[in-house]
Amino acid sequence: MRAAHPEGTRGSMKWLQRAVALRPDLLQPSGLASVHWLSPLAEDGFAEYRDAAFLDRLRLGHLSSRLSAFWPARGPQWDALGLAGDSPVLVEAKAHVKEFLSDATKAQPDSRLQIEQAFRQVQQDLGVSGSSDWTQLFYQYANRIAHLWWLREQGVEAHLMFVSFLGDDDPNIRGPHEPETWQALFAAADYALGLPARHRLSRFIHHVMPRVADL
Repeated sequence: MRAAHPEGTRGSMKWLQRAVALRPDLLQPSGLASVHWLSPLAEDGFAEYRDAAFLDRLRLGHLSSRLSAFWPARGPQWDALGLAGDSPVLVEAKAHVKEFLSDATKAQPDSRLQIEQAFRQVQQDLGVSGSSDWTQLFYQYANRIAHLWWLREQGVEAHLMFVSFLGDDDPNIRGPHEPETWQALFAAADYALGLPARHRLSRFIHHVMPRVADL
């Protein structure tokens, strides 16, 4: 599915659109080849992509049937997509803490069963401890990690990037001003999900924290 949007006027949508268009250097993780951004782009209606459409955007359409076997329809809608050389880059962006505290999945029973099965595969492979239910708190964070895992299982050299903006002082947002706030939140999410400090996906997950004052 392709979801076109108007030009963003607030929050992470606004800042991410600006960063892609004006300051892509702020979205460049160290150690990763220069990223060529495929979305969101003004000439493409600032569209975001999910399901088979995100694979098509990354030139991976041949994997769409395998994705359907792994995850039900209406999976993650990616805030941005890019290519670092030939390596796909999937992006989730936030400007304030409440955005990160996502609701539990609202999937119907059949879809929920498929999601739970997918999570079990990921948890087992990453050495997740305890009996954390990834369909509940931090569900969005968990399903982004699951999709990175799935792509790499298909032999795709994919990367996942979390863009956490600093200094958004919109009265309705009041985002963090210091990186330590975001770092603590991601550490809490990893702990809640039972993720070990280092696992086989760690080096493919990147964090950038641009200041909105630079945009």
